[in-house]
Amino acid sequence: MRTDTAKVETSSPRKTVWRFVMDLRVQALTTWVLLAIAVTLDAILQPTFFTLYSITSNFATFVPLVLVAIAQTIVVVGGGLDLSLGAVVALSSVLAVTIMGGRGDRIGLGFLVAVGAGAACGLANGLIVSVVRLQPLIATLATASIFSGLTLVVLPKPGGNVPAVMTEAYRMAVAGIPVSVLAVVVAVALWLLLTRTKLMRHIYAVGGDPAAAYASLVPVTRVRTASYVLAGAFSGLAAMALLANSGSGDPFVGADIALNSIAAVVVGGVALRGGRGGAIGAVVGAIVLAIASNVLFFFNVPTTYRQLANGLVIISALALSVLSPGKGAKR
Repeated sequence: MRTDTAKVETSSPRKTVWRFVMDLRVQALTTWVLLAIAVTLDAILQPTFFTLYSITSNFATFVPLVLVAIAQTIVVVGGGLDLSLGAVVALSSVLAVTIMGGRGDRIGLGFLVAVGAGAACGLANGLIVSVVRLQPLIATLATASIFSGLTLVVLPKPGGNVPAVMTEAYRMAVAGIPVSVLAVVVAVALWLLLTRTKLMRHIYAVGGDPAAAYASLVPVTRVRTASYVLAGAFSGLAAMALLANSGSGDPFVGADIALNSIAAVVVGGVALRGGRGGAIGAVVGAIVLAIASNVLFFFNVPTTYRQLANGLVIISALALSVLSPGKGAKR
């Protein structure tokens, strides 16, 4: 009897690790399969899908959601959730477009203002969640209303001019590669660099097990706050990409971004309970959702039904994650 017990005790951790690895592989495979299906359908419906013009146009619309998906990933792997990211993008964009005023020599200042405003909003979220200890869902829903109100104060209606050089550069190609594609590559590179930092390792630790992280002398409060600040900074970058693509400011532009970023995170296989997943999957998820929107457009599906489609995608992805073998192993 003792021998059998010992065998169970020594084999159980191995089985758990194996199931964990297989779970990650299944989720990653699912994400890439969804991308392949979306690309195939779009290419069939849009014969010019792989032309330089189409790739440039498509990726120009992908970049903002890709950046916000990375932002949401940082918060989610840290055990949180941010419903205010769309409002942060809107506020950062109207501040930047107001500061730039259509002048090319103020583009750098516009970037600083957008990223700084995003980080400041993230700091506010982080302090409310980490210090005041309100539930992230409720806290960020409330701050989203505040940020949206500030956005309307700065720019009550769509307007403002983005420097022409900024919009032109965003649509250019460097060595045959669209700038918008390079922007996605740079965003992924930023994530990879971030994962090599001590801060990101701490964010994963806090998201996986806050009590264990605290016992390991990880400054849980500061780490959680920092995750929201980083998310806000990435949202500021997303605001600049949005301005470069649209050419003007719009206080209502962030209405769907937060929910779409959560959808991208879910489709990308990031665990909503925290501590597991990565932004590369979320980036692929964001592209899947954007291409799916194109597919619905070419199928002549009314805009009012596209939110329904996004909701079905989220539910399907959540169902796959719940039914994966790794979850049952941890019960």
